[in-house]
Amino acid sequence: MKLLKPSWVNHNGKPIFSVDIHPDGTKFATGGQGEDSGKVVIWNMAPVLKEEDEKNENVPKMLCQMDNHLACVNCVRWSNNGIYLASGGDDKLIMVWKRAAYIGPSTVFGSSSKLANVEQWRCVSILRSHSGDVMDVAWSPHDAWLASCSVDNTVVIWNAVKFPEILATLKGHSGLVKGLTWDPVGKYIASQADDRSLKVWRTMDWQLETSITKPFDECGGTTHVLRLSWSPDGHYLVSAHAMNNSGPTAQIIERDGWKTNMDFVGHRKAVTVVKFNPKIFKKKQKNGSSTKPTCPYCCCAVGSKDRSLSVWLTCLKRPLVVIHELFDKSIMDISWTLNGLGILVCSMDGSVAFLDFSQDELGDPLSEEEKSNIHQSTYGKSLAIMTEAHLSTAIIENPEMLKYQQRQQQVEKKNEAARETTGSAAATPPPKVASMVNGESLEDIRKNLLKKQVETRTADGRRRITPLCIAQLDTGVNATSASAAPPTSSPSVLTASSKIEPMKAFDSRFTERSKATSGTSAIVHTNQIAIDRLKEQNSIRDNKPRDLLESSSDSEEKVPAKPMSLSKRKLELEVEKKKKGRPRKDSRLMPVTLTVQSPALLASDKDGACHSAPLALKLPTPVPQKSFALQVSSDPSMYIEVENEITAVGGSKLSRLKCNREGKEWETVLTSRILSAAGSCEVVSVACEKRTLSVFSACGRRLLPPIVLHSPISTLHCTGFYVMALTTAATLSVWNVQKRSVVVKDESLQTILAGSETTVSQILLTQHGIPIMNMSDGKAYCFSPSLSSWNLISDKQETLAQCADFRNSLPSQEAMLCSGPLAIIQGKTANSGRQAAKLFSMPLLVQQETTLAYLESQVAAALALQSSHEYRHWLLIYARYLVNEGFEYRLRELCKDLLGPVHSSSGSQWESTVVGLRKRDLLKELLPVIGQNLRFQRLFTEYQEQLDILRDK
Repeated sequence: MKLLKPSWVNHNGKPIFSVDIHPDGTKFATGGQGEDSGKVVIWNMAPVLKEEDEKNENVPKMLCQMDNHLACVNCVRWSNNGIYLASGGDDKLIMVWKRAAYIGPSTVFGSSSKLANVEQWRCVSILRSHSGDVMDVAWSPHDAWLASCSVDNTVVIWNAVKFPEILATLKGHSGLVKGLTWDPVGKYIASQADDRSLKVWRTMDWQLETSITKPFDECGGTTHVLRLSWSPDGHYLVSAHAMNNSGPTAQIIERDGWKTNMDFVGHRKAVTVVKFNPKIFKKKQKNGSSTKPTCPYCCCAVGSKDRSLSVWLTCLKRPLVVIHELFDKSIMDISWTLNGLGILVCSMDGSVAFLDFSQDELGDPLSEEEKSNIHQSTYGKSLAIMTEAHLSTAIIENPEMLKYQQRQQQVEKKNEAARETTGSAAATPPPKVASMVNGESLEDIRKNLLKKQVETRTADGRRRITPLCIAQLDTGVNATSASAAPPTSSPSVLTASSKIEPMKAFDSRFTERSKATSGTSAIVHTNQIAIDRLKEQNSIRDNKPRDLLESSSDSEEKVPAKPMSLSKRKLELEVEKKKKGRPRKDSRLMPVTLTVQSPALLASDKDGACHSAPLALKLPTPVPQKSFALQVSSDPSMYIEVENEITAVGGSKLSRLKCNREGKEWETVLTSRILSAAGSCEVVSVACEKRTLSVFSACGRRLLPPIVLHSPISTLHCTGFYVMALTTAATLSVWNVQKRSVVVKDESLQTILAGSETTVSQILLTQHGIPIMNMSDGKAYCFSPSLSSWNLISDKQETLAQCADFRNSLPSQEAMLCSGPLAIIQGKTANSGRQAAKLFSMPLLVQQETTLAYLESQVAAALALQSSHEYRHWLLIYARYLVNEGFEYRLRELCKDLLGPVHSSSGSQWESTVVGLRKRDLLKELLPVIGQNLRFQRLFTEYQEQLDILRDK
């Protein structure tokens, strides 16, 4: 056994209350006190394990520091799949962290630049329910639930598949709850509290199974934590802080009958923490000897207020090892490595210790299969986490579960039938896990999470169970990547959710597949997946017109064979296919595919037009094709077909453009090859080889003489009467064909792409002809024709959106779930402040300032996008917030602007409408809201009278 204390793992002298090693063994987290807040730090494991890594300055020791908790952090725990880290603290909050992709290095807030975060972990959920300090958190074996306990005497069970939903609040303790542990298959959860009791709860109905008090009767005084632990074979539950003959012990409680006949004795002061090794062991066989098979046993580490640590094997009467005076203060937490040979211990004195055991000292670990057999003998087959081999003989113990399975079976049959009728039966069946997580009601999931089985009858009347294994319920990366390709009846590339946030499905796959590669090559990889999927789907539907955007159909040629280096900027855009037969929520907004290459790659480009100016960006041009087709709209059904070089007339070859709109066809010819085409219900536009752009009406009439572009086309796009062209020189133009005028003229993307590694992940053109660029770093920009500038309209990384709390300012019904360009860009976050459930608890003034800033930026963004529906939505929420919080100054200015001058004068600059809405009508909507706060009676009466005067005029 080796023992070391890495002095570089510290919280600057402040206590460390918790430590947890990541399941993959590469990193570990500590939680405790920071300078004036709680502190969570993620450390690199390599310098702990290897001395040469510790000495090597190029191996980082600290990976990330998070200071978001407002008070001391009492517990940090990794999820079993390693995707999430949960932390709980004295600020009554549980924060769930996830590693963020796409972000460069940043420094720790308030530190010198030396302390750079190597990895970026961001808070994805804040769980608030406890009314006191959170003492312990624990993930269930399948990561389906997260449990937290607090000094408010309760245990809260959170739905980890759908934060911040609460599945149950376990009430029964009459003292501060200071420790939690799940049994190895998730059938029970145990909690220990200062009320001198240990309670075991059933997960089937979240009711109390047993309350154990006898071993704790003599306990006097308290410990900071009571971290109890369940053995990996499920047989034993070991408590902290018990007493036997007035000596401190760790009580062993047997799973069979909850008997309390054994304990670990020897510590001089109260036991604070117990942690079982995740492995089950068997005795090491001596070479050549054929001794009879020994009984498997477990290994347990016990830490105490007496500053010492003992390690026990359940097959020995005495501890395997005891280390006295390991620290200067009480031991607070213990974590084993997943291989069962290493152990990290932390102390209130602010230091950690690492113990390294050998296989000879502990024994041989059992295989997962052997472990599974033990679980079955303990819990019965229906609950054990099974391997495939055991599934055929499983039994259902619970009638509720059976009903649920039969319902599931009917749903499955319906889906099966639906798949066959749509002719896409070739699609792969849905991943079982994802359908559980995404489709089913959570109450059912809770009851039946651990095994999903269906009973059927054989011909001779005997019952058979059809088992389905969901052992790997991965709520993180895999669930999203699984849901990225559902076998829906419509041939859609992405799920419905991706309509709002198109990059999401790909991001998850990118982080999963290529953690080690550079960001660029990862994107190349995902693009290839998209192409393969498109190919499959097109082969299924060869008889139908290919309803994809033209620019996507050549994305194959754009994907380089070897990963590009990071300096070459790439813009990747997804292809979103439209579902047939059902109009999309907003068919005006369609994403397109776009890749950028570095100028060096294109030095050989023959097109002289490109070299007229020194360019920083160079976009690819579509590869000429013999023919292609794309669907413009599903309601009305409209698609375009292009055939190049059909006939030669007097030496020049002609190309044909066909358009079919609800069965009515028209066609026209052009004199050069068509590279790209786009359309809307009003216009069809094509870009040809000689840098010309032609626009036709929905019935095939030419509307403009060919527009000559200064560089070849890269991407073409139509919405309503607006046509947008993005050229290879990364300049953007938008024309209003109806008014025969330019809206945006040759604007460069250089402004928003300069000096960073971000790429464009989606392009939209709104119904008002405003182009929007959605970037890979979560930012979105629109070009405002009136201001002639690029404006930042959304930033997913921004803290304002996460801090803003305007729950009390939402309309009574959640009806105004607003749809429009802003909602599409921002995804779910902006929708009616649903993020308000997971807020930071911070000083009221800061809370108000961030909320005001956020709401004002939402109003301004809706205005820039000329989205009248969303402008009204956010303006009313903003006004309601001003009323609720009593901001008279800003409210008065808002009313004044909406009312305008009562007596018209020639010099007035006031405009009576804003984004097509009449300002005074908006004021009429606002007044009843203002009237709700008695403080604003005068303001209400004043403006009501003014409106009456205007009406009487």
